[in-house]
Amino acid sequence: MRQYDIVIIGAGPAGLAAAVAAFDDGARRILILERDREPGGILNQCIHNGFGLHTFKEELTGPEYADRFIKQVRERGIECRLNTMVMDIGVDSGRDANATREPSARPMKYVTAMSRADGMYQVAARTVILAMGCRERPRGALNIPGYRPAGIYSAGTAQRLVNMQGYLPGRRVVILGSGDIGLIMARRMTLEGAKVLVVAELMPYSGGLKRNIVQCLDDYGISLKLSHTVVDISGKERVESVTLAQVDENRRPIAGTEETYECDTLLLSVGLLPENELSAGLGVELSPVTSGPIVNESLETNVGGVFACGNVLHVHDLVDFVSEEAALAGKNAAAYVKRMEAAEGDAKEAEIEIEIKPLSGVRYTVPSHVRLARMQPEQVVRFRVGDVYKNCFIRAYLNGRQIASKKRPVMAPGEMEQLKLKKEQLLECVEPGTSSYCLEIRVEEK
Repeated sequence: MRQYDIVIIGAGPAGLAAAVAAFDDGARRILILERDREPGGILNQCIHNGFGLHTFKEELTGPEYADRFIKQVRERGIECRLNTMVMDIGVDSGRDANATREPSARPMKYVTAMSRADGMYQVAARTVILAMGCRERPRGALNIPGYRPAGIYSAGTAQRLVNMQGYLPGRRVVILGSGDIGLIMARRMTLEGAKVLVVAELMPYSGGLKRNIVQCLDDYGISLKLSHTVVDISGKERVESVTLAQVDENRRPIAGTEETYECDTLLLSVGLLPENELSAGLGVELSPVTSGPIVNESLETNVGGVFACGNVLHVHDLVDFVSEEAALAGKNAAAYVKRMEAAEGDAKEAEIEIEIKPLSGVRYTVPSHVRLARMQPEQVVRFRVGDVYKNCFIRAYLNGRQIASKKRPVMAPGEMEQLKLKKEQLLECVEPGTSSYCLEIRVEEK
């Protein structure tokens, strides 16, 4: 059985950036496993521009952005196996993966994979980085009444059909959901000659970035109906019409508000779900809010030596933040391997742990807790809010003391927010003899 220092599951933007960062920090035996036929992940079908403004300081398309990292991986000679499906990740059954042990005694991870070329096989890894991305929520999860005719697609499937395979799914289109992929596909379908009749959104606010609403809907005269949903789909063989209705504050359709649109296609952009079946099988603790792993400041899960980054951790709106987060996971995985090789124990300061608690409008945080010994001088905490807020502050409190504050003119659930915590400020709040603390992050009006 071949043994690696780091095995990365997924060769999308997260997996590629993690591999490059881990290599640059000294890790050499790195393996990337990818189920698709080519690296790049979802970026391969995102041919629109707007990527790379933070990472490369220039505007790139999705394939161009992916190509930058693919070249970096190849230049470093990092092994990448394509057309390979990871079936299971396990830990040495003779050890407890969650127990506190010296690094030299930490258990190995065993990754079971399968491909047409190599059959089913196992590799051993000192650390594993989860970078499997996310999937779209299907129609079956929505309980939309009506038949199941042809012409109903998830927005991502339609994007792949148009951008990679050259097929146009339909001519008259209704889109349910205003996530970024749905907004982008409204523009894309229009450019390809289709007529997008309307974009309907269940919530009273859009689920996508403001810039996408402007560039993809407003610029093309496509209407966005908030607090609306699909209540009926007509047609047996092919979609013939879609009926929308306004919903009340409990998201229930209001009788008498129905509108029928004659169309042949319904695109669904109703949310993304982190792909965490492998994580759950490994025993990784998942967040009920994000459906992604709960991680610490190193992006390490409750299973020692297993890290998570990118959309498998929580759904991002900018790929630049995915790469930044993945680079941190890669560096920390490389550091974990070095500690194992040096048989180095954790410093006493590692016993000081700070839980990050989201309150008053903050839905979740990544990370959910930090260990002061492993924390960098500055820690970025990313999160989303649960409603639209204007002219508010995001503030962090530890022991009743404000340690961070940031003014935001507008915050919405569709855009990820972040707050930076300074280690020196946290240390000032630490009291002798106390090892557990709670840091609160909240939205405040004043």
